[in-house]
Amino acid sequence: DKVGGARRDLTVSPVGRGTLALGYYIANLISTLLVCFCAVGLCLIYVSRVGWYLTAQDVLRILLDVLLLVIFGSALSSVINVFIRSQGQMSAVGTIVSAGYGFLCGAYMPISQFSEGLQKAISLLPFLPRCEGVNLTGTHWPLADATLEARSMRAISNVLEPGSTSLTLSLTSGLLGLYFVWRE
Repeated sequence: DKVGGARRDLTVSPVGRGTLALGYYIANLISTLLVCFCAVGLCLIYVSRVGWYLTAQDVLRILLDVLLLVIFGSALSSVINVFIRSQGQMSAVGTIVSAGYGFLCGAYMPISQFSEGLQKAISLLPFLPRCEGVNLTGTHWPLADATLEARSMRAISNVLEPGSTSLTLSLTSGLLGLYFVWRE
């Protein structure tokens, strides 16, 4: 509304600037909560369909976390947008703030915070329903002709064999993701 000029029309009315700002904040909060709670609902349906179990307390904690993050994120967005004049700037700042916000709220975990064993982790994650004939050598827990299923929602985690600097991975069918975390 600031960029399109609709805000000038609203400031002519007998509504105070604080009430107008609060109205914008509440509208932003409600629309963001609707989107986030719908996304959480879809995620919870997916999680239950693949066989994971969450207690009512777990679900309530997730919902409370989403609520608190949206309240804070909407407030942060409202404060920053006071100083911005164009829609392009608002979009750019929104993208940067969202990325930084996600980074600070748990999307980032410094490798140095993990135990020494986890600082040199290898994970296998099936991308198709079944990966068959999986062979993994050069690791502490080798695999021979194993079958990994995506439905189990488990990644296979491993570490290199002490003194080893390489590993060998092969499979006969499927699509398998290989993920390294390495810190010397």
